[in-house]
Amino acid sequence: MTQPPRRRVAAFDFDGTLTTGDTLVPFLYRVSGPRQFAMVSAKLGLKGSMRRIPITDRDHVKELMIRDLLGGREEADLRALGREYATGILANRMNDAVVQRLRDHVDRGDEVLLVSASLVYYLDPIAEHFGIDAVIAVEPTSVDGTLDGSLTYPNVRAEQKAIRLSEWLSAKNDSDDAAQPSQSQVELWAYGNSSGDHELLDMADHAFWLGSNKKRPGGVAQFAAAELA
Repeated sequence: MTQPPRRRVAAFDFDGTLTTGDTLVPFLYRVSGPRQFAMVSAKLGLKGSMRRIPITDRDHVKELMIRDLLGGREEADLRALGREYATGILANRMNDAVVQRLRDHVDRGDEVLLVSASLVYYLDPIAEHFGIDAVIAVEPTSVDGTLDGSLTYPNVRAEQKAIRLSEWLSAKNDSDDAAQPSQSQVELWAYGNSSGDHELLDMADHAFWLGSNKKRPGGVAQFAAAELA
Protein backbone atom coordinates (compact mmCIF):
# COMPACT_ATOMS: atom_id res chain seq x y z
CA MET A 1 0.00 0.00 0.00
CA THR A 2 1.34 3.42 -0.97
CA GLN A 3 2.14 5.63 1.99
CA PRO A 4 0.68 9.16 1.90
CA PRO A 5 3.22 11.96 1.43
CA ARG A 6 4.71 13.43 4.57
CA ARG A 7 3.35 16.83 5.48
CA ARG A 8 6.21 19.36 5.32
CA VAL A 9 6.08 22.08 8.00
CA ALA A 10 8.62 24.79 8.84
CA ALA A 11 8.44 26.59 12.22
CA PHE A 12 10.48 29.74 12.81
CA ASP A 13 11.21 31.56 16.04
CA PHE A 14 11.23 35.32 15.44
CA ASP A 15 13.44 37.45 17.72
CA GLY A 16 17.11 36.67 17.08
CA THR A 17 16.23 34.06 14.47
CA LEU A 18 14.40 35.87 11.68
CA THR A 19 15.48 39.22 13.12
CA THR A 20 18.80 40.62 14.26
CA GLY A 21 17.61 41.17 17.83
CA ASP A 22 14.75 41.75 20.26
CA THR A 23 11.54 43.35 18.97
CA LEU A 24 9.18 43.09 21.95
CA VAL A 25 10.69 45.59 24.38
CA PRO A 26 11.15 48.29 21.70
CA PHE A 27 7.49 47.84 20.71
CA LEU A 28 6.29 48.16 24.29
CA TYR A 29 8.43 51.29 24.70
CA ARG A 30 7.08 52.74 21.49
CA VAL A 31 3.39 52.21 22.23
CA SER A 32 3.52 53.19 25.91
CA GLY A 33 5.91 56.15 25.67
CA PRO A 34 9.15 56.79 27.58
CA ARG A 35 7.53 58.05 30.79
CA GLN A 36 5.12 55.15 31.33
CA PHE A 37 7.72 52.61 30.22
CA ALA A 38 10.25 54.01 32.70
CA MET A 39 7.70 54.00 35.52
CA VAL A 40 6.67 50.39 34.89
CA SER A 41 10.28 49.26 34.46
CA ALA A 42 11.23 50.87 37.78
CA LYS A 43 8.20 49.31 39.47
CA LEU A 44 9.24 45.86 38.25
CA GLY A 45 12.92 46.44 38.99
CA LEU A 46 13.96 46.04 35.36
CA LYS A 47 17.25 47.19 33.91
CA GLY A 48 18.13 46.65 30.26
CA SER A 49 16.93 43.75 28.15
CA MET A 50 14.38 41.13 29.18
CA ARG A 51 17.10 38.58 28.39
CA ARG A 52 18.95 39.62 31.58
CA ILE A 53 16.01 38.50 33.71
CA PRO A 54 16.37 34.96 35.13
CA ILE A 55 14.58 32.50 32.86
CA THR A 56 12.36 31.31 35.71
CA ASP A 57 11.01 34.87 36.17
CA ARG A 58 10.72 35.91 32.53
CA ASP A 59 7.17 34.71 31.89
CA HIS A 60 5.81 36.43 35.00
CA VAL A 61 7.63 39.69 34.28
CA LYS A 62 6.31 39.73 30.71
CA GLU A 63 2.74 39.25 31.96
CA LEU A 64 3.18 42.16 34.38
CA MET A 65 4.65 44.40 31.70
CA ILE A 66 1.79 43.67 29.31
CA ARG A 67 -0.73 44.23 32.09
CA ASP A 68 0.74 47.56 33.14
CA LEU A 69 1.68 48.89 29.69
CA LEU A 70 -1.13 47.59 27.49
CA GLY A 71 -4.06 47.01 29.85
CA GLY A 72 -6.94 49.35 28.96
CA ARG A 73 -5.66 50.03 25.44
CA GLU A 74 -7.88 49.54 22.39
CA GLU A 75 -6.94 46.44 20.39
CA ALA A 76 -7.61 48.22 17.09
CA ASP A 77 -5.09 50.92 18.00
CA LEU A 78 -2.43 48.34 18.87
CA ARG A 79 -3.08 46.48 15.62
CA ALA A 80 -2.54 49.73 13.70
CA LEU A 81 0.63 50.50 15.65
CA GLY A 82 1.80 46.93 15.12
CA ARG A 83 1.36 47.19 11.37
CA GLU A 84 3.42 50.40 11.34
CA TYR A 85 6.08 48.81 13.55
CA ALA A 86 6.23 45.75 11.28
CA THR A 87 7.14 47.98 8.34
CA GLY A 88 10.24 49.16 10.19
CA ILE A 89 11.23 45.62 11.16
CA LEU A 90 10.92 44.42 7.57
CA ALA A 91 13.07 47.32 6.36
CA ASN A 92 15.83 47.25 8.96
CA ARG A 93 15.78 44.31 11.37
CA MET A 94 15.51 41.10 9.33
CA ASN A 95 18.21 38.41 9.04
CA ASP A 96 18.48 38.14 5.26
CA ALA A 97 19.88 34.61 5.17
CA VAL A 98 17.10 33.22 7.35
CA VAL A 99 14.48 35.19 5.44
CA GLN A 100 15.72 33.52 2.26
CA ARG A 101 15.34 30.11 3.91
CA LEU A 102 11.78 31.04 4.92
CA ARG A 103 11.04 32.09 1.33
CA ASP A 104 12.46 28.77 0.11
CA HIS A 105 10.00 26.90 2.33
CA VAL A 106 7.09 29.05 1.12
CA ASP A 107 8.10 28.63 -2.54
CA ARG A 108 8.34 24.86 -2.12
CA GLY A 109 4.77 24.75 -0.83
CA ASP A 110 5.62 23.85 2.78
CA GLU A 111 3.33 24.96 5.60
CA VAL A 112 5.21 27.78 7.33
CA LEU A 113 4.49 29.39 10.68
CA LEU A 114 5.99 31.70 13.27
CA VAL A 115 6.25 30.34 16.82
CA SER A 116 7.28 33.29 18.92
CA ALA A 117 7.13 34.93 22.34
CA SER A 118 6.60 38.28 20.61
CA LEU A 119 3.24 39.99 20.09
CA VAL A 120 0.70 39.14 17.41
CA TYR A 121 0.14 42.84 16.67
CA TYR A 122 3.24 43.08 14.50
CA LEU A 123 3.82 39.41 13.73
CA ASP A 124 0.48 39.06 11.93
CA PRO A 125 1.32 41.70 9.28
CA ILE A 126 4.83 40.27 8.90
CA ALA A 127 3.35 36.82 8.31
CA GLU A 128 0.99 38.34 5.76
CA HIS A 129 3.94 39.97 4.00
CA PHE A 130 5.76 36.66 3.54
CA GLY A 131 2.72 34.47 2.85
CA ILE A 132 3.14 32.56 6.12
CA ASP A 133 0.33 30.17 7.02
CA ALA A 134 -0.03 30.82 10.75
CA VAL A 135 1.26 32.76 13.74
CA ILE A 136 1.58 31.27 17.22
CA ALA A 137 2.55 34.18 19.47
CA VAL A 138 1.63 36.20 22.54
CA GLU A 139 -2.03 37.26 22.45
CA PRO A 140 -3.27 39.77 25.02
CA THR A 141 -6.93 39.20 25.91
CA SER A 142 -9.42 41.63 24.42
CA VAL A 143 -12.89 42.18 25.93
CA ASP A 144 -15.21 44.17 23.69
CA GLY A 145 -12.19 45.57 21.86
CA THR A 146 -10.27 46.64 24.98
CA LEU A 147 -7.30 44.80 26.46
CA ASP A 148 -7.95 43.61 30.01
CA GLY A 149 -4.24 43.17 30.84
CA SER A 150 -4.16 39.36 30.76
CA LEU A 151 -2.89 36.87 28.18
CA THR A 152 -5.22 34.55 26.29
CA TYR A 153 -2.63 31.74 26.44
CA PRO A 154 0.60 31.24 28.42
CA ASN A 155 3.75 32.93 27.16
CA VAL A 156 4.96 31.19 24.00
CA ARG A 157 8.38 29.97 25.06
CA ALA A 158 10.06 26.70 26.06
CA GLU A 159 7.55 23.85 26.46
CA GLN A 160 4.69 26.13 25.40
CA LYS A 161 6.21 26.37 21.92
CA ALA A 162 6.05 22.60 21.56
CA ILE A 163 2.56 22.39 23.08
CA ARG A 164 1.10 25.12 20.88
CA LEU A 165 2.72 23.77 17.72
CA SER A 166 1.45 20.25 18.45
CA GLU A 167 -2.05 21.65 18.99
CA TRP A 168 -1.85 23.57 15.73
CA LEU A 169 -0.71 20.51 13.80
CA SER A 170 -3.54 18.43 15.25
CA ALA A 171 -6.18 21.11 14.65
CA LYS A 172 -4.99 21.64 11.09
CA ASN A 173 -5.12 17.93 10.43
CA ASP A 174 -8.65 17.64 11.87
CA SER A 175 -9.86 20.45 9.62
CA ASP A 176 -8.43 18.87 6.47
CA ASP A 177 -9.91 15.92 4.61
CA ALA A 178 -9.12 12.30 5.41
CA ALA A 179 -6.46 12.13 2.70
CA GLN A 180 -4.17 14.41 4.72
CA PRO A 181 -1.29 12.75 6.59
CA SER A 182 -1.49 12.45 10.37
CA GLN A 183 0.71 14.43 12.76
CA SER A 184 3.03 11.42 13.06
CA GLN A 185 3.70 11.77 9.33
CA VAL A 186 4.83 15.39 9.53
CA GLU A 187 8.35 16.27 8.43
CA LEU A 188 9.26 19.28 10.55
CA TRP A 189 11.95 21.94 10.07
CA ALA A 190 12.53 24.24 13.05
CA TYR A 191 14.72 27.32 13.51
CA GLY A 192 15.62 28.93 16.84
CA ASN A 193 18.35 30.78 18.71
CA SER A 194 17.79 30.56 22.49
CA SER A 195 16.98 28.29 25.42
CA GLY A 196 13.32 29.16 24.89
CA ASP A 197 13.47 27.28 21.57
CA HIS A 198 14.94 23.99 22.80
CA GLU A 199 11.62 22.15 23.04
CA LEU A 200 10.60 23.36 19.59
CA LEU A 201 13.90 22.19 18.13
CA ASP A 202 13.56 18.83 19.89
CA MET A 203 10.35 18.19 17.92
CA ALA A 204 12.00 18.70 14.54
CA ASP A 205 13.35 16.28 11.98
CA HIS A 206 15.59 19.12 10.80
CA ALA A 207 16.62 21.54 13.57
CA PHE A 208 18.77 24.64 13.00
CA TRP A 209 20.43 26.94 15.53
CA LEU A 210 20.94 30.69 15.05
CA GLY A 211 22.44 31.43 18.47
CA SER A 212 25.97 31.20 19.82
CA ASN A 213 27.65 27.95 18.82
CA LYS A 214 28.76 27.52 22.46
CA LYS A 215 25.10 27.31 23.51
CA ARG A 216 23.98 25.08 20.64
CA PRO A 217 21.97 22.06 21.89
CA GLY A 218 23.25 18.61 21.06
CA GLY A 219 21.90 17.19 17.82
CA VAL A 220 20.99 20.62 16.42
CA ALA A 221 22.85 21.94 13.37
CA GLN A 222 24.33 25.43 13.29
CA PHE A 223 22.43 27.32 10.60
CA ALA A 224 24.35 28.15 7.45
CA ALA A 225 23.02 29.94 4.39
CA ALA A 226 22.48 27.25 1.78
CA GLU A 227 19.87 25.97 -0.62
CA LEU A 228 17.02 24.14 1.10
CA ALA A 229 17.47 20.39 0.73
